[in-house]
Amino acid sequence: AHAAVDAAAAQALFKKNGCSACHAPDKAKKGPALKKIAADLKGKADAQDKVIKDITTGPKIKVDGAEETHKVIDTKDPKELKNLADWILAQ
Repeated sequence: AHAAVDAAAAQALFKKNGCSACHAPDKAKKGPALKKIAADLKGKADAQDKVIKDITTGPKIKVDGAEETHKVIDTKDPKELKNLADWILAQ
């Protein structure tokens, strides 16, 4: 069972890292809406791991048809990363 999401902490980390420049909870910006990410990963056993991998490893992503490196989040704390991933997946 997952611990309850600390939404305030997740949102603070999301904002501090500039994630909101490309992602919004319910509409696409440069990146997909968090609701779309959550919907795409719904029911997948590795959903949390996938989100954490995307925010910690700087994978290549398509932005406006060009390839960019996804920003790496500035925390290595597993609890913070899991909380943020769970918050995104709960959208």
